[in-house]
Formats: sequence, structure tokens, C-alpha cells
Amino acid sequence: MKYYAGIGSRETPLNVCYAMQKIAEKLSNQSYCLRSGGAPGADTAFECGAQHKEIFLPWNGFNNKWVDGKQYIVPPLNKKYVKQFHPSPSKLKEGGILLMSRNTYQVLGQNLNDPVSFLLCWTKDGSATGGTGQAIRIANHFNIPVFNIKNGYEDFANFMTMSMLCG
Repeated sequence: MKYYAGIGSRETPLNVCYAMQKIAEKLSNQSYCLRSGGAPGADTAFECGAQHKEIFLPWNGFNNKWVDGKQYIVPPLNKKYVKQFHPSPSKLKEGGILLMSRNTYQVLGQNLNDPVSFLLCWTKDGSATGGTGQAIRIANHFNIPVFNIKNGYEDFANFMTMSMLCG
């Protein structure tokens, strides 16, 4: 199974959410498994379109989603990566630490040793901001391709075309 992270802002526009859902459907047909975080907006759009998914929740019941032993997972707290990649980890409250920690798993997998093939997202300013920014910084550190839809679809489309040709 191939994995990708499909994440983004809670403020992702509806037309982009619709596109994310359609992209997730197509990726499922190509045997990709979604990793996401269960938040409203982009996360939920990807989740609605994906057949295969691992949804990492910061805590049980987040966004009315509950651990089910299949697709909904509450991973262990990982403060190491929160401290390493967050620009101001000391300013985070408990909930923020949990949210940032779960972003690590979206990129690196449940055991932190199975990274995604790419990260597809939308952020309000097209850069590494908010919780999505934490995942982007982790992906960049591990040389995982990041595609922010705010900046257009072309790079992602070219990447997928090359992946299919070379894969």
C-alpha cells in the first residue's frame, strides 16, 4: 500500500474541498491510503473521498470521531517532534501539543518509520502555517514532496504523472 497525507486548513474553501474529495477518490483507485487528522475542512474532504484511510486523532472523540481499531487511531504523544519542528513549542497548551503530535503520525505513520509518498494540502497563505505547517516542516525534513493546492494543481499533477510513468 502507498500512503499520502491529505490535510489542510479548517478554512479550506468549499470548491477546494470538493476537489480534495475527488482527488482522494482517484488516489484510492490507485491503491493509495490516506493519512489525515480528522479536522473539519480539508481533512474531512480527503476523508470523505478516500476508501483506504488512517485518521490520526489528537484525542478520542475529536470532531466526534472515535477510535475504532481500524481507521481511527489516537497515537501516543510524541513531544520530541513537536519540540523539534514547531517554531514555538513552549507556547503550546496541552491541546495544541496533542494536535501537533498527531501531525507527526500523518507524515511518518503509526510507528514513525513508514513515511508518506507525498503531502497534499491547502493553507490560507500557501505556505507552512498552522497545524498543517507542522506537517509540512516534518515532510520537508524527511525530503517528502509537498504540494499546497493554494499554489495551484500543476506541480501535483506533474508529480502524479511522473509517478505513474516511473512507478
